[in-house]
Amino acid sequence: MKATNRTPKKGFHLTLRARENLYGYAFVMIWIVGFVIFTLVPLVQTFQFSLNKVTVTATGIEMVPVQWANYSRALFTDPTFVSLLIEYAIETLVSVPIVIIFSMIIALFLNLKFKLKGFFRTIFFLPVVITSGPVIQELVAQGTTSVPGIADSTGITVVLAQLPSYLRGPVEYLLTSFILILWFSGVQILIYLSSLQKIDQSIYEAAAIDGASAWESFWKITLPSLSTTTLINAIYTIITLSHFSENKVIKYIYNQTYAVQGGFGYAGAMSYLFFLVLLLLLGITALVLSPRSGKKR
Repeated sequence: MKATNRTPKKGFHLTLRARENLYGYAFVMIWIVGFVIFTLVPLVQTFQFSLNKVTVTATGIEMVPVQWANYSRALFTDPTFVSLLIEYAIETLVSVPIVIIFSMIIALFLNLKFKLKGFFRTIFFLPVVITSGPVIQELVAQGTTSVPGIADSTGITVVLAQLPSYLRGPVEYLLTSFILILWFSGVQILIYLSSLQKIDQSIYEAAAIDGASAWESFWKITLPSLSTTTLINAIYTIITLSHFSENKVIKYIYNQTYAVQGGFGYAGAMSYLFFLVLLLLLGITALVLSPRSGKKR
């Protein structure tokens, strides 16, 4: 019997892992293309504008290079922009802990077994739907996002007068905008709720057998299990507050875009400075809330 040498058929064969990777890239390709066209290209163009004095004429856009003059003007000769930038950073640092704590408390309640649970989830998520565009602008104009007259009451006025100047502004913002802050908690509540439902209930049963109270179980089991979720919610909250339509910094930049003394170049420089402050806040948040690698959970 003669042995026959069978040569393998030539062709291009993908492994299972390679095919799965291609499927994944195919699904996210739409997002990648959209990001490049609608985000990356405008970012590069805005940075180019920020280094020039941009003038819109009948024949097109004229750009005169000014190097970093727009950035110097925004930081050193425009006190309004710097003041708004500092106010934005302080208000964000005040709002994020409130949103996180409120969202966690509501999620803990919604995770309990009771009737009409789905109805209450809808109620807490409803502000996410209405806090956009003309609706939120009208609500802010009518004063429904704050407690009327709370900052003007005698007791509050006396307390605010005793505070240092760097604390007076954040506390007053907290009192006057408390309702608006809580409106940003809908998505965070759902994220916390999904994370709570993924915690193995047998861990709580074992802790109860060992004599742990509900309070001890929260601090030793629930809170550590939600550390990554807390970081995600904090980052989401910062980004949401930063691109909020009623953000004073965004309004000021928009107004300067078409101002005689402003223009696209100056507005572009302020936009990048605002973006750098946002990145700084995200970096501080990640540094403070990120789970320590040395800790074993």
